[in-house]
Amino acid sequence: MSDKRRAEEAGLGPWFEAGRAEAPAPSGDWLARMEAMALEEQPAAPMPEVADRATRPRRGLRLRDLIPALGGWPAVAGLAAACAAGVWLGTVTPAGLSGWTSGTTSLTASDSYTTFEPASGFDVAMLGY
Repeated sequence: MSDKRRAEEAGLGPWFEAGRAEAPAPSGDWLARMEAMALEEQPAAPMPEVADRATRPRRGLRLRDLIPALGGWPAVAGLAAACAAGVWLGTVTPAGLSGWTSGTTSLTASDSYTTFEPASGFDVAMLGY
């Protein structure tokens, strides 16, 4: 207890001390009756149902569900071929494509269509300049 609280309760302090020392405890039969009433009100837990494998809901996306969504096996074969071609062209540049890559390196930054200008005309217009 803090000193401030003791000072405020100075006259009633002995009464509070006596009350704390003689705290009434509930009787055993009252606790038994309260427990019985609480158990009557508590609902019984349902038994879990065990479903067989055929009726169980499937979790997640499986490959056999994804293939029809992509368009069937012909579409999946096309995607696989495009992936393989991309990996092949990315790792081993064929001689026929070297003309394309050497031609783009001679362009200046202003000639390239992929130039990124942070302050384009649209951005400047939005700033109010």
